[in-house]
Amino acid sequence: MTASTKSNVNEVLNSLILPGLSRRLEDVAVVSAADDSDGGVGVSIALGFPAERKYSEYRQFIQGELQRQAGAADVTVEFQSKVVAHGVQTSLKPLPGIKNVVAVASGKGGVGKSTVAVNLALALAADGAAVGILDADIYGPSQPHMLGLVDQQPVSNDGKTMEPLEAHGLKVMSIGFLIDASQPMAWRGPMVTSALNQMLMQTNWGELDYLIVDMPPGTGDIQLTLSQKIPVSGSVIVTTPQNIALLDARKGLQMFRKVSIPVLGVIENMSTHICSSCGHEEAIFGSGGGEAMAQDYDVELLGQLPLDADIRAQTDSGTPTVVAEPEGPRASAYFNAARNMSSALAARGKDYSSKFPNIVVEDS
Repeated sequence: MTASTKSNVNEVLNSLILPGLSRRLEDVAVVSAADDSDGGVGVSIALGFPAERKYSEYRQFIQGELQRQAGAADVTVEFQSKVVAHGVQTSLKPLPGIKNVVAVASGKGGVGKSTVAVNLALALAADGAAVGILDADIYGPSQPHMLGLVDQQPVSNDGKTMEPLEAHGLKVMSIGFLIDASQPMAWRGPMVTSALNQMLMQTNWGELDYLIVDMPPGTGDIQLTLSQKIPVSGSVIVTTPQNIALLDARKGLQMFRKVSIPVLGVIENMSTHICSSCGHEEAIFGSGGGEAMAQDYDVELLGQLPLDADIRAQTDSGTPTVVAEPEGPRASAYFNAARNMSSALAARGKDYSSKFPNIVVEDS
């Protein structure tokens, strides 16, 4: 490979936008190209987000573009995912062993936030990431039921910390494991935040690329306190296209910005319904709301997810859609949203705070 060809190859590589994404390759990956042993071009790509299920498609796309734009006929492409820790609120430090905490939130209940959160977590795991999910919805924990972990309890090996439960490749912690399912949570804000802090800090999460936090609905004192105490790398707002839901979703987005948590984007849930009998597609809750909100706040529309009876049935059975039908069109929508979310985070700055020691100034 001549110097001119190598320059062209690198220029093309850095400018490519992978299928399904909206960012240049150089923004979400570390890319290098060199002569391989057979005289062709060897390309090495370290993606900043998990995408194992997409490697084959990405490889074919890159080989085709290098041939078309740079005249490189013999191209080999090798991938690896290299998720790094990204910055959190300036007053906090990342949690040990957890690279990125991502809060999934909504301004109001009933928009399918918990279903979206669990399927995003499962999609990241299926793409090769180490993932945990923390059910922070203290008043209405859903994840034990959604993940088929009803009536199970965490164990403690040292009497001080808890081992997370596991399901479908996820590490899971929820207040639902620690209380009777029929017991109402008549707790005030300080008790809720204390319980959440204990579940977060006293769970042996191990090494995680992502910890997905299924936030409680609303934008009140509890949500604000949690946002200020948990070191979060990014947040996702879940809404439906309905105007009433969007009013509250906008408040949720603004709350995160006030506490300096990046908003990675908006997910519009229940976008359209396709009749299982006749195939007719209808926007039951309206259309275009999530896209308009994303444009108004200059954030990405990460995905538009369907309203589908099978999604409800799969989640109720403890095998969410990404697990129940990983190759199906419903799961594909969650995979695309998860890759958009994680690539949006990959494009943000790395966190170096854990690399530096605390500096203490004392009088001598």
